[in-house]
This record gives sequence, C-alpha cells and structure tokens, in this order.
Amino acid sequence: MKRIVVKVGSHVLSEQNRLAKDRIDNLVEFLADLHKIYEVILVSSGAVAAGYSKLKIDKSKLPNRQAIASVGQPYLMSVYQKKFNLYEILSAQVLLTADDFDSRKRTHHAKCAVNTLLKHKVIPIINENDTTATEELVFGDNDQLSSRVAYYFDADMLVVLSDIDGYYDSDPRVDPKAKLYSKVASIKAEDLQIKCNPNHTFATGGITTKLKAADFLLKRGRQMYMTSGFDLSDAKNFLLGSVQSGGTHFVKERG
Repeated sequence: MKRIVVKVGSHVLSEQNRLAKDRIDNLVEFLADLHKIYEVILVSSGAVAAGYSKLKIDKSKLPNRQAIASVGQPYLMSVYQKKFNLYEILSAQVLLTADDFDSRKRTHHAKCAVNTLLKHKVIPIINENDTTATEELVFGDNDQLSSRVAYYFDADMLVVLSDIDGYYDSDPRVDPKAKLYSKVASIKAEDLQIKCNPNHTFATGGITTKLKAADFLLKRGRQMYMTSGFDLSDAKNFLLGSVQSGGTHFVKERG
C-alpha cells in the first residue's frame, strides 16, 4: 500500500463551538508518522465549526453557513499549517466540489495538482468548497467526498476517523450487546437506507454516509477502514503496526 486518504469529521475536530486543539495535535502527529511510510491525503471537515468560533451567527440559515465556512476555512488551514510546521511538513489547501468529479477534465487537473504535491512530499488538505457548494451544506458530507478522492486520485485505502469507532450490527449507543464487524466485504442495500444520524451540531453525516462511502469503494476494488478519531490507538495499530485491534476494515475477500 502506497497512498492513503485520511478523512476526519467535524465531531472529532471541534467541541463546544470551537476547534479541539488537543485532538488536532494528536491527528497531525499521527499524520506525520504516516507521512514517513505513505503518501497521505487529508480530507478535513471543520470549516463551519472553525468559522463559528470567529463569527457567531445563526447556523441554520444557508447564507450564514456559507459565510461562516468562508471565515473558517483559512483559519482551519492556518491551524493545520502551524501544527505540520512542527514536523517540518508542508501542507496545501485543495478545495473541491462534486462538480469537479463530474467533469473528466476538471478531475484530471485536480489529480495532476495532487500528484505534484505528493511528489514533493506535501500533504494536500482537501475540503468541500462550502462557500459555493450549497447542496453539500444542506444534504452532503465529506464521507462521500473522501471516497471520490480516494478512488479518482488512486489511493489504496480510505481511512475514516470518526466519532463512530466502527460498523456494528446495531446502534451501540442504545444496544449494549451490539457487536462490531471487524471485516466487511459487502454492504446490504437496506443498510444504505438507514436514516441519517449525525451526532454533532456541525456534522452532516452519520453511519449511513460512511457505509455509502465504503460501498462506493468496495464496488471499485478499493478498501476503507473506519475507526475512532478520538482515540487513535486502533488507527495507529492498523496503519503503522499492521494489526487490527479495533475498527472495521471494508475489503473484498480474496478469491
């Protein structure tokens, strides 16, 4: 495995209406370790959460959320850049929309830019262009964006760091007997229709969007690993130690 995409959600990056600096510290330290082994692309949520810490206006109105995101995106990037500088790693901002993957020409140009950054040991930090991508802000999520990034930019695996530490046979928040699926080779159609259940004021996803991302990649011969973004122990064991101590690995069974 050579290239991985790491996606981190808003719930992991923020708390109490501001960025969770300690968790970002831990995330960047982890990415710096991955950077020694893999080509790393980061898909980061958090622009709205970051912006709201600076511009506290009504988030329920779409134009306000767009304005908040436009404030938050450069602030979020400045935080990442300062953290990566501690490890002498250069990072770059790449803003994309769903339309960029609907155009073969735009996809090619974006891929060339990302490949050039990776060639020069730069970590691309990708986010949806929330200021103009109105549909994403209302209905979408970075789980879908990250699955497209992983596929179209030739990554071997998508790693989703979330408040959900894996895929269970029932909701572990209400069922103490819920069992974690360690490996998943396919996803049932009915599981892709589960009602969206984001757990955070700034989140737009939930388990359903993550399953849709996994399904998209499984059908195209790619892998996804989902685990906790709060405690990175399982992610470190899996990606740095080749040991699965937790989380769910979505991968096709070898014939």
